[in-house]
Amino acid sequence: NGEATKAATQVVADAKDAAVSAKAGHVAGAITDAGQPLTLDITIVKDSGGQGTMSESGLKFEIIRVGEKAYIKGSDAFLRKFAGTAGAQLLHGKWLQGSATTGDLAALAPLTDLTKLFNGALGSHGKLKNGGETTFKGQKVVAIKDTTKGGTLYVAGTGTPYPIAIVGGTNQGTITFDNWNDTVSITAPKGAVDMSKLGSN
Repeated sequence: NGEATKAATQVVADAKDAAVSAKAGHVAGAITDAGQPLTLDITIVKDSGGQGTMSESGLKFEIIRVGEKAYIKGSDAFLRKFAGTAGAQLLHGKWLQGSATTGDLAALAPLTDLTKLFNGALGSHGKLKNGGETTFKGQKVVAIKDTTKGGTLYVAGTGTPYPIAIVGGTNQGTITFDNWNDTVSITAPKGAVDMSKLGSN
């Protein structure tokens, strides 16, 4: 697909364009967010939302975003931290619903939006170098190295130049991207508890 011979910044731009133009994609791996380890496994559908699981500092929760609404279902340990013991018992096994644009769940929403995710993931970088063709997990890729911050972006070396993985520099972990353009439907969970009404009565 010619990416191996292009300037590094052009390859990153091509990968970003491919990602945000896709109908859907799957993101999985571990990153560091504000110094905290964060693992994620999320399927994202363009202009619709996303669903999957995340774990921050060992506290695991499921997340679904449909349009402007976000839904979260936490493990008991997660609920105890955020709602206390009594709250955790009350909310055990329940989905919580909140806004995806403001409030507590807004910070998670970009992880369920292809455009925001890739603008963030590929938007800030240091000096880039095209490392040419290599393979990542058996797939032919082009390696784009960030010589300032460390870390390598692997972009598909054949067909559409989708991002395949970001292998981090210092304390950054690895995230993989796959299942581009799969047909996935995301639906809101039934019976979710509105977070804005919690604690108000």
